[in-house]
Amino acid sequence: MKKRIENGIYLVIDPSMEEEILLERIEIVLQEKIVALQIWDNFPKNIKVESLITKICGICQSFGVPVLINNHWELLAHLPLDGVHFDRRPENYEKIKTVLNKPFISGLTCNNDFADIHWAVKSKLDYISFCSVFHSNTSSSCELVSFETIRKAIEIADFPIFLAGGIRPENMKELRDLNYDGIAVVSGVMNVEDPKEAVRKYLIELNHL
Repeated sequence: MKKRIENGIYLVIDPSMEEEILLERIEIVLQEKIVALQIWDNFPKNIKVESLITKICGICQSFGVPVLINNHWELLAHLPLDGVHFDRRPENYEKIKTVLNKPFISGLTCNNDFADIHWAVKSKLDYISFCSVFHSNTSSSCELVSFETIRKAIEIADFPIFLAGGIRPENMKELRDLNYDGIAVVSGVMNVEDPKEAVRKYLIELNHL
């Protein structure tokens, strides 16, 4: 049965982090309300990719949190993943659905290009994530997205809209006029001393919306 992306915090993890620390932090963070976990495709050359993904999926399944792989949709065919997040619009999306031949969650990173947003709506994706909302070292490859673009997307989208890039609890007040559904975070949770407390701070700000 296909899982859904709910409103809230969408966690992105970096698989280049030392495995024991990574898995430990994931388990800690999932004790708070996380709506999905995406595995960034930043895999070191010496890592056992499928083994690590399977371990991450096992942890997330115990918390009922869907796991998405970044870009590498073909891994859904034989690993317990729930979906795929595309950094750019795939040209062969209909073929991908045919090859996988099963329900899966799909999302897309969007910027100020409305062609991508309209494609996501037409293709019935499950969500989109705008990157980058603020300047960010993690999202250095993303252009800054205008708030007007986000507002227009909200008017035409029939799926959750997440915001990403440089979002911290202290600057989320600037986003309160936007009717978005959640935030995607990486370093703001996984690279801090107390990731569980970091999630709580984000949740407090989200509840102010």
